[in-house]
Amino acid sequence: MHTQYLDYTDGNVTCQAFIAHEDARGAKRPCVLISHSWAGQSDAERAKAEEFARMGYVGIAIDVYGKGIRGSHSADNSALMAPYMTDRAMLRKRMLAAVEAARAYPMVDPQRIAAIGYCFGGLCVLDLARSGISDVKGVVSIHGLFAPPRLGDQAPISAKVLLLHGWDDPMAKPADVLAITQELTAAKADWQLHAYGHTMHAFTHAQAAAPERGLLYNAAAARRSWTATRNFLEEVFA
Repeated sequence: MHTQYLDYTDGNVTCQAFIAHEDARGAKRPCVLISHSWAGQSDAERAKAEEFARMGYVGIAIDVYGKGIRGSHSADNSALMAPYMTDRAMLRKRMLAAVEAARAYPMVDPQRIAAIGYCFGGLCVLDLARSGISDVKGVVSIHGLFAPPRLGDQAPISAKVLLLHGWDDPMAKPADVLAITQELTAAKADWQLHAYGHTMHAFTHAQAAAPERGLLYNAAAARRSWTATRNFLEEVFA
């Protein structure tokens, strides 16, 4: 397997992606972008890039915060995430810069790009879909946040959308789930929702063990969400 770090830019901000793929020879292949949680790019996203590489894709763990700006899964990373939650136009621009970097990578088929994201990263990939960029064929939000960007009228969404959601997630309550489905329907998106009962936020993170804060690993939901993600990617890249 080939792995490397790759610097790319959004204006005057340098970001650093981690790229993984099998044999660097042969035809271009589909690409899956992995958007990180509020902690910033970590070993978890890099491992997922390698997992996608073993499936025959180019896996790219992207970097929303900027090169060298990282938090910790055990810390409060609100200060890192807050500027992007406040300025969703800046977040959209940062996500589009990641797509441009992926399109330029020699092993990537620029017509077959998808993105998945966890927690904050789920919101990031939804904003990527909301941007209307046609290069992105599909996005998967995994225990993501659903708050709309409020950047004016929403254009039609061409990317297919898969929402993988824990029903007991206090960060995306039933009213928020209803709102995102109404938003996607109004934007004429091809969308799916998988809601897992008795499941809280961060259900794919094995270290999540704070049910008093709504954070708890759920092995069954993690397994089901991964199967759903694989099936979705096979469909959008077909």
